Amino acid sequence: MAALFRFDTPAWELIVRGTMIYWFLFLLFRFVLRRDPGSNGLADILLVVLISDATQNGMAGEYKSIAEGMVLIGTIAAWNVWIDWMSFRFPWFIKFAEARMIPLIRHGRILRANLQRQMITEEDLKRQLRLQGVEDPQRVKHAALESDGSVSVVPYGS
Repeated sequence: MAALFRFDTPAWELIVRGTMIYWFLFLLFRFVLRRDPGSNGLADILLVVLISDATQNGMAGEYKSIAEGMVLIGTIAAWNVWIDWMSFRFPWFIKFAEARMIPLIRHGRILRANLQRQMITEEDLKRQLRLQGVEDPQRVKHAALESDGSVSVVPYGS
Protein backbone atom coordinates (compact mmCIF):
# COMPACT_ATOMS: atom_id res chain seq x y z
CA MET A 1 0.00 0.00 0.00
CA ALA A 2 2.84 2.41 0.79
CA ALA A 3 4.22 1.90 -2.72
CA LEU A 4 1.15 3.69 -4.11
CA PHE A 5 2.24 6.92 -2.43
CA ARG A 6 6.02 6.86 -2.76
CA PHE A 7 7.92 8.89 -5.37
CA ASP A 8 10.12 7.07 -7.89
CA THR A 9 10.52 10.30 -9.89
CA PRO A 10 11.50 13.42 -7.92
CA ALA A 11 8.58 15.84 -7.38
CA TRP A 12 10.61 18.72 -8.84
CA GLU A 13 11.04 16.76 -12.08
CA LEU A 14 7.29 16.19 -12.32
CA ILE A 15 6.67 19.90 -11.74
CA VAL A 16 9.20 20.85 -14.46
CA ARG A 17 7.71 18.32 -16.89
CA GLY A 18 4.16 19.52 -16.23
CA THR A 19 5.21 23.15 -16.58
CA MET A 20 7.07 22.61 -19.84
CA ILE A 21 4.23 20.62 -21.44
CA TYR A 22 1.59 23.11 -20.29
CA TRP A 23 3.43 26.13 -21.67
CA PHE A 24 4.36 24.39 -24.92
CA LEU A 25 0.73 23.50 -25.58
CA PHE A 26 -0.52 26.89 -24.41
CA LEU A 27 1.77 28.72 -26.84
CA LEU A 28 0.99 26.28 -29.64
CA PHE A 29 -2.77 26.76 -29.25
CA ARG A 30 -2.49 30.51 -28.65
CA PHE A 31 -0.21 31.45 -31.54
CA VAL A 32 -0.48 28.65 -34.09
CA LEU A 33 -3.91 27.04 -33.82
CA ARG A 34 -7.25 28.86 -33.72
CA ARG A 35 -10.25 27.51 -31.87
CA ASP A 36 -13.37 26.55 -33.72
CA PRO A 37 -16.41 28.79 -33.34
CA GLY A 38 -18.27 28.14 -30.12
CA SER A 39 -15.52 26.18 -28.44
CA ASN A 40 -14.34 26.47 -24.86
CA GLY A 41 -11.49 28.73 -23.85
CA LEU A 42 -7.91 27.71 -24.52
CA ALA A 43 -6.96 27.23 -20.89
CA ASP A 44 -10.07 25.08 -20.35
CA ILE A 45 -9.17 22.78 -23.23
CA LEU A 46 -5.58 22.45 -22.08
CA LEU A 47 -6.62 21.72 -18.53
CA VAL A 48 -9.01 18.95 -19.55
CA VAL A 49 -6.62 17.32 -22.03
CA LEU A 50 -3.55 17.44 -19.81
CA ILE A 51 -5.31 16.41 -16.63
CA SER A 52 -7.01 13.51 -18.41
CA ASP A 53 -3.66 12.34 -19.74
CA ALA A 54 -1.90 12.80 -16.40
CA THR A 55 -4.74 11.05 -14.59
CA GLN A 56 -4.70 8.16 -17.05
CA ASN A 57 -0.97 7.71 -16.51
CA GLY A 58 -1.45 7.82 -12.76
CA MET A 59 -4.30 5.31 -12.84
CA ALA A 60 -2.70 2.95 -15.37
CA GLY A 61 0.53 2.74 -13.42
CA GLU A 62 2.83 4.43 -15.92
CA TYR A 63 3.82 6.56 -12.99
CA LYS A 64 5.18 4.46 -10.20
CA SER A 65 2.84 6.03 -7.65
CA ILE A 66 -0.40 7.95 -7.28
CA ALA A 67 1.55 10.75 -5.63
CA GLU A 68 3.52 11.37 -8.84
CA GLY A 69 0.31 11.72 -10.84
CA MET A 70 -1.12 14.04 -8.18
CA VAL A 71 1.94 16.32 -8.33
CA LEU A 72 1.73 16.52 -12.13
CA ILE A 73 -2.02 17.22 -12.08
CA GLY A 74 -1.53 19.84 -9.36
CA THR A 75 1.16 21.56 -11.42
CA ILE A 76 -1.07 21.71 -14.50
CA ALA A 77 -4.04 23.00 -12.50
CA ALA A 78 -1.85 25.61 -10.78
CA TRP A 79 -0.72 27.04 -14.14
CA ASN A 80 -4.34 27.22 -15.28
CA VAL A 81 -5.38 29.09 -12.13
CA TRP A 82 -2.39 31.42 -12.46
CA ILE A 83 -3.29 32.33 -16.06
CA ASP A 84 -6.90 33.00 -15.06
CA TRP A 85 -5.76 35.15 -12.13
CA MET A 86 -3.26 37.11 -14.26
CA SER A 87 -5.90 37.72 -16.93
CA PHE A 88 -8.36 38.98 -14.32
CA ARG A 89 -5.84 41.09 -12.41
CA PHE A 90 -3.78 42.61 -15.24
CA PRO A 91 -5.48 43.81 -18.45
CA TRP A 92 -2.15 43.77 -20.33
CA PHE A 93 -1.85 40.02 -19.69
CA ILE A 94 -5.09 39.33 -21.55
CA LYS A 95 -3.37 40.49 -24.76
CA PHE A 96 -0.91 37.64 -24.31
CA ALA A 97 -3.26 34.99 -22.95
CA GLU A 98 -6.25 35.60 -25.23
CA ALA A 99 -6.31 35.83 -28.99
CA ARG A 100 -7.48 39.22 -30.22
CA MET A 101 -10.81 39.77 -31.94
CA ILE A 102 -10.58 39.53 -35.75
CA PRO A 103 -13.10 41.56 -37.81
CA LEU A 104 -14.80 39.46 -40.50
CA ILE A 105 -17.45 41.88 -41.81
CA ARG A 106 -17.37 45.66 -41.62
CA HIS A 107 -20.36 47.72 -42.83
CA GLY A 108 -21.76 44.87 -44.91
CA ARG A 109 -18.45 44.04 -46.61
CA ILE A 110 -16.78 40.69 -46.03
CA LEU A 111 -13.13 41.12 -45.12
CA ARG A 112 -11.78 38.29 -47.25
CA ALA A 113 -8.15 38.80 -46.23
CA ASN A 114 -9.09 38.18 -42.59
CA LEU A 115 -11.13 35.12 -43.56
CA GLN A 116 -8.18 33.78 -45.49
CA ARG A 117 -5.71 34.39 -42.62
CA GLN A 118 -8.01 32.52 -40.23
CA MET A 119 -8.77 29.79 -42.80
CA ILE A 120 -12.51 30.47 -42.64
CA THR A 121 -14.48 29.98 -45.84
CA GLU A 122 -17.28 32.33 -46.87
CA GLU A 123 -19.66 29.40 -46.43
CA ASP A 124 -18.46 28.95 -42.83
CA LEU A 125 -19.05 32.65 -42.20
CA LYS A 126 -22.50 32.58 -43.82
CA ARG A 127 -23.40 29.53 -41.71
CA GLN A 128 -22.48 31.48 -38.57
CA LEU A 129 -24.58 34.43 -39.77
CA ARG A 130 -27.58 32.15 -40.40
CA LEU A 131 -27.24 30.68 -36.91
CA GLN A 132 -27.72 34.22 -35.62
CA GLY A 133 -30.70 34.93 -37.88
CA VAL A 134 -28.95 36.92 -40.60
CA GLU A 135 -29.31 35.77 -44.22
CA ASP A 136 -27.33 38.44 -46.05
CA PRO A 137 -23.83 39.65 -45.06
CA GLN A 138 -24.73 43.11 -46.42
CA ARG A 139 -27.19 43.46 -43.52
CA VAL A 140 -24.35 43.10 -41.00
CA LYS A 141 -22.79 46.21 -39.48
CA HIS A 142 -19.97 44.24 -37.83
CA ALA A 143 -19.06 40.58 -37.44
CA ALA A 144 -15.95 39.32 -35.70
CA LEU A 145 -14.17 36.14 -34.71
CA GLU A 146 -13.92 36.49 -30.93
CA SER A 147 -11.06 35.28 -28.75
CA ASP A 148 -13.07 32.23 -27.69
CA GLY A 149 -13.64 31.20 -31.31
CA SER A 150 -17.26 32.32 -31.53
CA VAL A 151 -18.50 34.69 -34.22
CA SER A 152 -20.28 37.78 -32.93
CA VAL A 153 -22.69 39.57 -35.27
CA VAL A 154 -24.12 43.10 -35.03
CA PRO A 155 -26.76 43.57 -37.74
CA TYR A 156 -27.86 46.98 -38.93
CA GLY A 157 -30.68 48.33 -36.82
CA SER A 158 -29.24 47.06 -33.52
